Amino acid sequence: MYFSVIDVKPQEDYRLLLTFENGERKIFRMKEYLDLGVFRKLRNENIFKTVHIAFDSIEWANGIDMDPEELYQNSIPAE
Repeated sequence: MYFSVIDVKPQEDYRLLLTFENGERKIFRMKEYLDLGVFRKLRNENIFKTVHIAFDSIEWANGIDMDPEELYQNSIPAE
C-alpha cells in the first residue's frame, strides 16, 4: 500500500519536501537518481524546480514522473 502525494516543494541540493495524504511530511533525496536514465535531465535546476503534483504522485514539466510508493518508502521524515 502507498499514500498519494498531495504537495511537493523543491528544496536545495535536489531534495523534495513531500506531503502525503496521511499527513506525513518527508524529504526525498533526488541526487541519488540523477545519474540514472531519464533522471539525468533533472540535473538542470530550472527543470528540477518545475516539479508538481500529477494524479497521486509527482511529475516534472518534461514529463518525467516517479512512483508514489518509491517516494514514500525511500524518503525520511521532515524535521
